[in-house]
Amino acid sequence: MAHIILSLLLAAILALVLFVIHLVYIGPRSNPLRQLPGPPSHKLYDNSHMFMTMDAGRSRSTHEKFVKEYGRSVHIRGPLPWDDRLFTMDPVSMNHILKNPSIYEKPWYSRDLIASLLGRGMLASEGQMHKRQRRVATPAFSIQNLRALVPLVFSKGVLMRDKWQAMFTEAGSSGKGLKLDVCDWMSRTTFDVMGSAGFQYQFNALDSADNELLHAYKEMFEVGISQQGGSFRMILFLYFPFLRPFIRDHRSRTVDKCKDIIYRVAGQLIQERKQKIQEAEEVGKTYDGKDLLTLLLKANQSTDIAPEQRISDEDILHTINTFMFAGSDSTSIALTWTLLLLGMHPIVQETLRAEILSVLPSTPIESLTEEEIDSFYAIIADLPYLDKVCRESLRLIPPVHSSLRAATQDDVIPTSSPLKFKQPDGTVREEMRSIRVPKGSPVHIAVEAFNLDKEVWGPDAWAFVPDRWDNLPEAVASNPGVYANTMTFSAGPRACIGMRFSIIEMKCVLYILLSHFSFAPSEEKIAKANVVVTRPYIVGKSKEGSKCPMIVTPYVRESPP
Repeated sequence: MAHIILSLLLAAILALVLFVIHLVYIGPRSNPLRQLPGPPSHKLYDNSHMFMTMDAGRSRSTHEKFVKEYGRSVHIRGPLPWDDRLFTMDPVSMNHILKNPSIYEKPWYSRDLIASLLGRGMLASEGQMHKRQRRVATPAFSIQNLRALVPLVFSKGVLMRDKWQAMFTEAGSSGKGLKLDVCDWMSRTTFDVMGSAGFQYQFNALDSADNELLHAYKEMFEVGISQQGGSFRMILFLYFPFLRPFIRDHRSRTVDKCKDIIYRVAGQLIQERKQKIQEAEEVGKTYDGKDLLTLLLKANQSTDIAPEQRISDEDILHTINTFMFAGSDSTSIALTWTLLLLGMHPIVQETLRAEILSVLPSTPIESLTEEEIDSFYAIIADLPYLDKVCRESLRLIPPVHSSLRAATQDDVIPTSSPLKFKQPDGTVREEMRSIRVPKGSPVHIAVEAFNLDKEVWGPDAWAFVPDRWDNLPEAVASNPGVYANTMTFSAGPRACIGMRFSIIEMKCVLYILLSHFSFAPSEEKIAKANVVVTRPYIVGKSKEGSKCPMIVTPYVRESPP
C-alpha cells in the first residue's frame, strides 16, 4: 500500500514538473507573439516591461521608443515567463480589439481584483452579466436625465466657491494667494455630486469630512486601490488568489473595513428607495427621483426588460459602487490635472477666463431657477475655447492611463501596415498585415500611447496646446475613441457610459472656478503615478497620498472704463 502511495506521489510530482517545464519553457517558444520584435527579456521573473509601459513617469518615452525601434505592434512580457503580451499602437488593430468585447475581455485576475474592491459591477463583469448591467444602467445616462443633474453640479461648484471665499476672508488674504490642495477639493466636490446624483445621499464633503461612508470610499480609493504595495506582493495577490487569506496587511484590513461600511449603508439606501417607489405606486403615483439609484431601480423593473434579464439588488449595489469610483475619482483627477495645466500655462488660463467672463449672467448663478441654469449650461457647453481646453487636458493626461484585455479564443488581428517579424537569425522582415493572437494572451489598451503619439498628433503631442483642435492632423481621424478621437473614454461597446456626465461636471466646475479665482503652481514639484487612475503626488512625499497644492488667488474683475 505504501509503495502504491509513493508511486502515485512520484507520478504527481513528475506531472507537475513536466507541466511547469512546458509552461515556462516549451509553450512560450511556440507563441506567435514572440515573432514580433520587442524589448529583450531573459530573466525567469522580469517586471521591467511592466515598469516601462505602466510607469507614468517614463511611459511616454517608452511608447515613442517602441514605434521607432520595433514598430506599432510589439511583443512584451509580463512578470512571469509564460506571460507573453501584445502592445499595439496600431489604430486598425485597436479598433478590432475594442469592437469585439466578447473576444477580448478583461483578464480574470483584473476582474477579480476589481471585484474584491468594488464588487462585480460593470468594471468587473463580462459577457451576459455586463450586457444586463449596461442595459439597465443606460437609461439613467440619457441626455435628458443628465441635463436634469446640471443644477446639482452647479450648486456644489458654488458651495466650493463660497468655502474658498470664506477661507480668504478668514485668512485676511484678500487679493493674495493661499496654498490649497486642489486635488482634495476636487475630490470633495465630485464626491458630493455623485452622492446626490448617485443615490440622494449627502456626503457633505465640502462642509466636513465627518461621514462614515465618505471615509470608507476615500480610504478605499487611496489605500485599497492606490497604495497597492510592492510589485512581487501584488503579483502573488493577482495571480494566486488562494494565497490572499494569508497576505493580510494594512491594505487588506482597510479594504474589508471599508467594504463592510459601504455595503451596509448602500444596502440600506437601496431598500429605502425600493420602498419609496413601491409606496408611490400603491397610491397611483410615480416616485420622482432623478438620482442614479432610482433610475436604475425603475429601469430594472421596467416591462421593457424581461424578468430573466433583470439584475439583483446586489448587482445594483455593485453598480452604484462602481459609479461612485468611476464618476467621482476619475472626474476629480481630470479636474485636478486641468487646473494644474492652466496654472502652468497662464496665457491659456487668461484666454479661457476671458471667454467665460464674456457669458456671465446678469444675476448671480445661485439666484437662477433650474430652468435658467439649464439654459445657461447650454451656453457654457458651447464655449469653443472651454471645449478645447477640456479636450486637450483629457488628451494629454487621461485619468485612466491604460488597461488590459485577454483573448478568449485564438484570433487574427488586422493591422494598418505590414508587420515586422523576427527571423531565427535575428534579422527582421516585413510581411502580412495581421497578428495571430493565441487564446489567453493579454493585450494592452495603451490609452496614453494613442493620445500622445507624435506621428499622429504632431511633434508637439506632449505639449498642452488647446488651439491644436482648430487644425488637427489628418492622421487623428483614424484614431479609435468615442471622445474627440482620443482613447480617454475608450471605444467600442464598452466605452465609458458616464462620459457625458464627466464633461458636464468639468465644464460647470471650471466655469465657476475660473470666473472667481486664478491658479498658479506652488513650489512643490508634482509627479504622475499610474495607480488605476493617473494621480498627482508631491515628489518625495508619495506616502502622503494624492496631493496637488496650488496657489489660488481671488480674481477681481476689472471695472469697465
